Amino acid sequence: MNGTMKALVKHQRGPGAELQEVEIPGIRDDEVLIKVKATSICGTDVHIYNWDEWSESRVNPPYVFGHEFAGEIVEVGEKVHTYQVGDYVSAETHIICGHCPQCLTGKFHICENTQIIGVDTQGCFAEYVALPASNLWRNPDDMPTDIASIQEPMGNAVHTVLNGDVAGKSVAIIGCGPIGLMAVGVAKAAGASQVLAFDLNDYRLDLAKQMGATKTVNSGQDDPVEVAKSLTDGHGVDVVCEMSGHPVAMDQGFKMITNGGRVSILSLPTKRVSLDVTNDIVFKGVEVQGITGRKMYETWQQVSRLLQSKQVDVKPMITHHLKLEEFQEGFELMNEGKCGKVVLHP
Repeated sequence: MNGTMKALVKHQRGPGAELQEVEIPGIRDDEVLIKVKATSICGTDVHIYNWDEWSESRVNPPYVFGHEFAGEIVEVGEKVHTYQVGDYVSAETHIICGHCPQCLTGKFHICENTQIIGVDTQGCFAEYVALPASNLWRNPDDMPTDIASIQEPMGNAVHTVLNGDVAGKSVAIIGCGPIGLMAVGVAKAAGASQVLAFDLNDYRLDLAKQMGATKTVNSGQDDPVEVAKSLTDGHGVDVVCEMSGHPVAMDQGFKMITNGGRVSILSLPTKRVSLDVTNDIVFKGVEVQGITGRKMYETWQQVSRLLQSKQVDVKPMITHHLKLEEFQEGFELMNEGKCGKVVLHP
């Protein structure tokens, strides 16, 4: 397809972004071109927009960023036979190599040569995006585009919560950003006996309650460790899902975990974290997991089924719909913590 499109471009090695008119991307034989119907702002996008140490070391402007979306295929490459024009899709955002030791043993989600859409390649904050057909996920025809656009981050929540047993267990979600909020809903749907949500933001704690948290705690007003232990007969919680990336909150997570419990860490701390490894990990026999991306494509199946069955209702945490031209408002809301998920519509 020839012509130009509007796109949100990370235009400089510094804060901010610009809405620009750029060329519609061409596709290779194994790719498709997708007309973007909805695209949501991720915490990673906020890092890039704000231009912190991580983004400075990782991304190379100028380029189109963004990686969460839903849309319709408008063009297919010559070697693409499993999709056709008109298909309604979203996409796994990790482009893998297929030949590293991890890929060869089926651990595609930790491919050592992973490229991330909108981080290492051109992204989807635009009217059109080109992607390998192998990364696509076909959406149900009746799934609203805003919900379809957040399946990728919901996959992070599902992967974090369900990377171990939670049925009948107490689960602490530390950090109630959008993925933390989805993790609350997933833990509840998976049969957790208690879902404790911790944050400093009362707005997001209210959203956590709407997503199914049995107890919400403002960590600036109450001691999270004391609250967690008081609700578990002094033993501590069975599972901690760390979504905040804050060094203090992460330390608290290891102090509230019970002996033999599981700590799954999805967050990306921007600073070194100090932990009492001896007393809070080794002597407690704690299982510690680093979580990256989604299991390909097991997690996508879980996400789709949880949404289709309505066991997880994500509508309460989709709080804002904006035009692509209103991107500044969206990023301001994210930075101020006055939103759940912000969806942009090109």
